[in-house]
Amino acid sequence: MAQVSPAVQREAENPHDNNLKASVKAIEFTGVHHVGMLCESLERSLDFYCGLLGLEINPTRPDDKLSFGGVWLNVGSPSQMIHLMELPNPDPKEGRPRHGGCDRHACLSVQDVAKVKELLDKAGISYTFSASGRPAIFTRDPDGNALEFAQLG
Repeated sequence: MAQVSPAVQREAENPHDNNLKASVKAIEFTGVHHVGMLCESLERSLDFYCGLLGLEINPTRPDDKLSFGGVWLNVGSPSQMIHLMELPNPDPKEGRPRHGGCDRHACLSVQDVAKVKELLDKAGISYTFSASGRPAIFTRDPDGNALEFAQLG
């Protein structure tokens, strides 16, 4: 018999109020709007995300109302973005798992993982492949944020 997590077990034993359950079921998720990534140097991060990876700044998302530096990058479409935020990172760069799939990470879908591998090889950036064997490659940005590039479909 499969193990059941304590949270699932509690839910089964102590169901929430029916009105709350109905409200929760009414939520219609439509996707992931953006992923926030902390960076030490916005300029260095832009070199990586725009200069190397070719992402483009979303000009409709100004950051002038925020108390810190930042920029929004389109990832495939203007409704899917990375928000680079120039803020102190509480996470250490050292001691992180070598494989980004064993750490917090953002996954970006790509048409061809081999092209990402070729680009990272040319740039001398280290990476690992998905342990599952699926077409995916993991690397880290200059601030140690883990990124996955997955070939879907």
